[in-house]
Amino acid sequence: MARRTATTPPPEDFEEKIVGIDVEEEMQNAFLEYSYSVIYSRALPDARDGLKPVQRRILYGANELGVRPDRGHVKSQRIVGEVMGKYHPHGDTAIYDALVRMAQPFTLRLPLIDGHGNFGSLDDGPAAARYTEARLAESALLMVSGLDENTVDFVPNYDDTQYQPEVLPAAFPNLLVNGASGIAVGMATNMAPHNLIEVIGAARHLIANPSCSLDELMKFVPGPDLPGGGRIVGLEGIRDAYLTGRGSFRTRATARIENITPRRKGIVVTELPYLVGPEKVIEKIRDLVQSKKLQGISDLKDLSDRGHGLRLVIEVKNGFNPDAVLEQLYRLTPMEENFGINNVALVEGQPRTLGLKQLLQVYVDFRTDVVRRRTEHRLAKREERLHLVEGLLIAIVDIDEVIQVIRSSDDAATAKTRLMDVFDLSDPQATYILDLQLRRLTRFSRIELESEKSELERQIEELRALLESDRLLLKLVSTELAEVAKKHGTPRRTVLLESSGQARPTTTATPLEITDDPCWVLLSSTGLLARTVGPEPVTAEGSRSRHDALVGAVRTTARGELGLVTTSGRMVRLSALELPTLPPTNGAPSLGGGAPLAAYVDLAKDEEPLTIVPIGAEAPVVALGTASGVVKRVSPDTPKGTDWSLISLKDGDRVVGAAVADRDDLDLVFITSDAQLLRFAAKTVRPQGRSAGGMAGVKLAAGASAVFFGVVDPSSDGVVVTSAGSSGALPGTEAGTLKVTPYSEYPPKGRATGGVRCHRFLKGEDTLVVAFAGNTPVRASAANGVAIELPPATGRRDGSGTPTTSVIAAVVAPPPAP
Repeated sequence: MARRTATTPPPEDFEEKIVGIDVEEEMQNAFLEYSYSVIYSRALPDARDGLKPVQRRILYGANELGVRPDRGHVKSQRIVGEVMGKYHPHGDTAIYDALVRMAQPFTLRLPLIDGHGNFGSLDDGPAAARYTEARLAESALLMVSGLDENTVDFVPNYDDTQYQPEVLPAAFPNLLVNGASGIAVGMATNMAPHNLIEVIGAARHLIANPSCSLDELMKFVPGPDLPGGGRIVGLEGIRDAYLTGRGSFRTRATARIENITPRRKGIVVTELPYLVGPEKVIEKIRDLVQSKKLQGISDLKDLSDRGHGLRLVIEVKNGFNPDAVLEQLYRLTPMEENFGINNVALVEGQPRTLGLKQLLQVYVDFRTDVVRRRTEHRLAKREERLHLVEGLLIAIVDIDEVIQVIRSSDDAATAKTRLMDVFDLSDPQATYILDLQLRRLTRFSRIELESEKSELERQIEELRALLESDRLLLKLVSTELAEVAKKHGTPRRTVLLESSGQARPTTTATPLEITDDPCWVLLSSTGLLARTVGPEPVTAEGSRSRHDALVGAVRTTARGELGLVTTSGRMVRLSALELPTLPPTNGAPSLGGGAPLAAYVDLAKDEEPLTIVPIGAEAPVVALGTASGVVKRVSPDTPKGTDWSLISLKDGDRVVGAAVADRDDLDLVFITSDAQLLRFAAKTVRPQGRSAGGMAGVKLAAGASAVFFGVVDPSSDGVVVTSAGSSGALPGTEAGTLKVTPYSEYPPKGRATGGVRCHRFLKGEDTLVVAFAGNTPVRASAANGVAIELPPATGRRDGSGTPTTSVIAAVVAPPPAP
């Protein structure tokens, strides 16, 4: 064929067609198509399952490939190829990047991929897909469970050869739990991770109370829970984000001041803000030190390892105040970062900015629809099976005639027709009988079929009742969410701190020497430790922040020491000088600037803190009570060492309460799990040495245990607070019934007796979930430290409680006056 060149004239029948277009209109259309593709197919998550399309396709593709937690890992490249070839018409790099992110525990609060190999760090990227292996995590099964039960719609893939789910069933609110980030065209999303238990608690509360307020939901979800822990400083922006979908908060590294050498102090950083790597912080500090913008640092070491996690040690020069240096680090380095919340997600195919309640409502509505569709599918399957079982039972009754009809038929079609005519069977029943093996038609098989029929009828009745009642359907959704929280929930990692409103120091000119001034050391119900500046008395009114219901207060000096009593009967020595200092607030300190107890004390797996007491020359007598009903008053004694034992416990026993009891006119009080209260005089328990095992305190019924022990001054007003519930309920999910009774209602008894009843159980209640006795005024708080108002003390001593919506985790009395 001859090729026409530029100088060759065109043939006579050649006609050039040039189509004129409007450039502005073409650019608008192209931009809109591109924007639509980015917004709906790449960058923004769906508010229902919290996944972007590529993430959804990865989970679905891996599930179809059979890469589940009960099987071995496969090459990541295999999953990437499966997803790219069938569902995601984009490059393998984008798919692998999304897979890596779902496997990183420092990125997601609940990772969906179980990765094996180098999946990167905060400072380094992952290895290539051919070098890593992956499979679905246990939590990912919750996302795909029910796909085979018509719970969601399926849509064609990019070339109409496969089908993929439009959305995953999502058995937990993944969008809130794991957060999301993405940049689209003209919009972006940036959502913080949250705690699974807290989010599910809020969702269940919304199911039970559809008209609840944001403040009620924030009692369950007080703020984000970041995968790497750290601290969130300032909660005002969080409430704005939960209300409007937009807000911000400051994330701060977890750091403490330690003696890194006998003569030099240092700042030890154990947690960094969300998605901030240690190398970024180290590089910034070195640059600031070299440019002389950061003073007071002599050395910086990265001692992080896999066994102990992150540990940056910043050595402070002599003559500089470590607290002032730390404030400079927060101000000048990424050790404090701002996180901007922008809750943009797709709702019914449209991008919307959602608050906390809206996000929960979208998920609850979606999950309710999933459960409804699943119920309809199961009902149809069971009705179909019941129809076949009824046909089999008819055939078994006249088995000889059935065989005769089949044998006398010319072919299978004739046999089916005759079976339908003779025995009045339907087409599916006749077909099933023809396909059945004769050995199934035995007497034993008939018994099985009759049992199966009864079971199918029962299940069908239950499924129909579910579909006919929205209340039962929502109750099932709530119950399933509770099971997910129980199995996959973990404790909160991020500490929430109220903003102090104080200006940060801009210089390290603060004197290094700290004078030994009087102060108070405070311990809150959420495990925060701090000390005050002056000797002002601590009152109940001082506990005014969201996280400072005080369980212990000790008057000491800035260089003094105190002891922490734990449930294992240990006394752990603490130094007041190491604790963060609270600013003076006219006698009303707030623990918003406190530090977690875990930063100073290493507790065993099942060991919990109880209270703090003075030690040293003026150490008082301390009373202890154990779960098995043993009581002991420990003689004042402060040995050398960092910790020592206060009581010899028997195997399986633990201390449930401890308090100062240095006067004989005080009462010792036990409250048991079966709602018995015993009060007796402290003088009946003589002080013993540290090695003694104590003496009988309360007589326990079979199966019961002591849940509270405390010290009460009978000459002052006191109350007894009890909350009953079910021992089989998920802890922290059921509020139960609450009763507050004057302490004077309970008569004193002798030591080692059974006491008197302090709470009458209602139907469904079999144990006390909260018990407390102490002098007024008392304060109650939730598990996250939020204050809960208690009703006045009006109940009878053996009366039942009244239902409450607040789940109480701790009840405390005011610390003693100086």
